[in-house]
Amino acid sequence: MRGFGVHAVLMTGVVISVFPFYWIVVMATNTSQDIYSYPPKLWFGDHLLTNIQHLFDKMDFFGSLFNTVTVAVCTTVLVLFFDSLAAFAFAKYDFPGKKFLFALLLSMYILPTQLAIIPQYEIMVQLGWLGTLKALIVPAAANAFGIFWMRQYTASGVPDELLDAARIEGAGFFRQYWHVVLPCVRPALAFLGIYTFIASWNDYILPLVMLVNPDKLTLQVALAQLYAGHSTDYSMVMAGVLLSVAPLVMVFTFFARGFIADATKGALR
Repeated sequence: MRGFGVHAVLMTGVVISVFPFYWIVVMATNTSQDIYSYPPKLWFGDHLLTNIQHLFDKMDFFGSLFNTVTVAVCTTVLVLFFDSLAAFAFAKYDFPGKKFLFALLLSMYILPTQLAIIPQYEIMVQLGWLGTLKALIVPAAANAFGIFWMRQYTASGVPDELLDAARIEGAGFFRQYWHVVLPCVRPALAFLGIYTFIASWNDYILPLVMLVNPDKLTLQVALAQLYAGHSTDYSMVMAGVLLSVAPLVMVFTFFARGFIADATKGALR
């Protein structure tokens, strides 16, 4: 009986979590009139292709998709490299000012990111990057959360004996990082990759502020511009939302498999 109660709670949580995604698909496959009908339609329609065609007519979907993919992929790659590299130094090396720098890093993690929008905007203006994708990629190349997360994992997940053996073999800092640290922290990198890619893909505020060039809009900003008050074609908008969510599902599935496999491998060791 206790097991049934646990499964009932879990299934309820799953239904609540999945229903918004199900509702997106329902709205994307019906018309706006169906969406406003009462009682609302709770099953799929046959207007998905029509809604997608209307979406393509209203916006440069593939151009915005390319911009979003570029920003998300470049940001994720840079974050994985710089954050893991900095974390290795914080976790396994002693250097002057280490504790102060780490405390400063934690203070930056606590502060709301919105506080940096105006200074970041001014810097992009001075550099001449306003309206370009560099204004989103370069400032996001490293972040406090990623360094903190990777530092904690590296401190406990990379044995000092392996690093000592690598130093005896003549391995320098970067060789230790590449051949010893990275293989040991793959599960943490998988999680950080998922987290960074999704956060970059879904970011709305910074692209809205920085991308003043209409040809450089990301998906989130471009889809928001389809809103037209009471005359908004929500079925068309939801078709765009559905297309924008699909890459996230694929990326999450790919990285999650690696994360689970590496975590299981580490447990067996």
